[in-house]
Amino acid sequence: MQASYKKYVLDFKRPAGTSRGRMTQKETWFLMLETDGKWGIGECGIFRGLSSDDVPRYEEKLRWTCQNIHLGKDALWTALTEFPSIQFGLEQAFISLASEDPFELFPSHFTQKESPIPINGLIWMGDIGFMQEQIQQKLEAGFDCIKMKIGALDFDQELEVLASIRKQYSKEKVTLRVDANGAFAPQEAPDKLQALSEYELHSIEQPIRQGNHREMAQLCANTPIPIALDEELIGVIDVTKKVELLQTIRPQYIIVKPSLIGGFRGSEEWIRLCEQYSIGWWITSALESNIGLNAIAQWTHTLQNALPQGLGTGDLFTNNFDSPLAVENGKLFYKKTNEWKINLIQNLCT
Repeated sequence: MQASYKKYVLDFKRPAGTSRGRMTQKETWFLMLETDGKWGIGECGIFRGLSSDDVPRYEEKLRWTCQNIHLGKDALWTALTEFPSIQFGLEQAFISLASEDPFELFPSHFTQKESPIPINGLIWMGDIGFMQEQIQQKLEAGFDCIKMKIGALDFDQELEVLASIRKQYSKEKVTLRVDANGAFAPQEAPDKLQALSEYELHSIEQPIRQGNHREMAQLCANTPIPIALDEELIGVIDVTKKVELLQTIRPQYIIVKPSLIGGFRGSEEWIRLCEQYSIGWWITSALESNIGLNAIAQWTHTLQNALPQGLGTGDLFTNNFDSPLAVENGKLFYKKTNEWKINLIQNLCT
């Protein structure tokens, strides 16, 4: 078996704003396998500034993985516990290699009968006008679940945006989620959660910065809005530590991002624990290209989670790959055509 890797830089159509700053590009890496005339591909979706494996020796570890590909998926996955995004790319590549179609990793009604996945419409930070414009576009496109990034603008202005939605749409018509990316200080978070609760939100992701377990536990115990842990899961590898975190904080939800928490295997371990402790969850992509997003979407459908998932980010980039994924009426579909495969292979080979 031969293994190789390739770096690829995705360019945003317009800067994407969060409380951590604005992004214009997103780096990613592809792991490719070939044997006996067959090939497979996986995306190692590192997220600079957020991934626990954002370290100087990242490419060196990718090179080591290719040099030791003969060890097989399971042994390599275990050896790569400090590199969750490479674990994710490795899993994809081996599943892709073993599949009849290298891009259909998890055959299901999603891939074979165009059974869709409900998703949330993501609203990026910007000036108020830009955010309101995005919201209107998502509503006109048929989304009934909107997720809004908050925490970087004036808080009262953000509340105004939420109020404008609720004036037009009740919670029965439009589900609202917000994502603070850890922007609130622990001492101000209770008051801000109370203010946000007036707009009947489904949930808030990561209201305070990760690592403040005692403060987060207090928030989760007394919050007027369900809290979902996101960044809090990053870098928590050992199952004992995962149990300790969930038992200590007792969140209402967690956000599962395979690129950041050890791929499908690492994600499924979190999901099993959540179900053990009656904690909700949903899947979100982490700005992967359409190659990684395609794999995540197919896997997500097999889990049969009825909540809207966070998977509709493929159209954010000017130089993304062609894909079978299409968003229609707030749902993600897999379209069975062949033209996108030809274009994708040509792009990867250049």
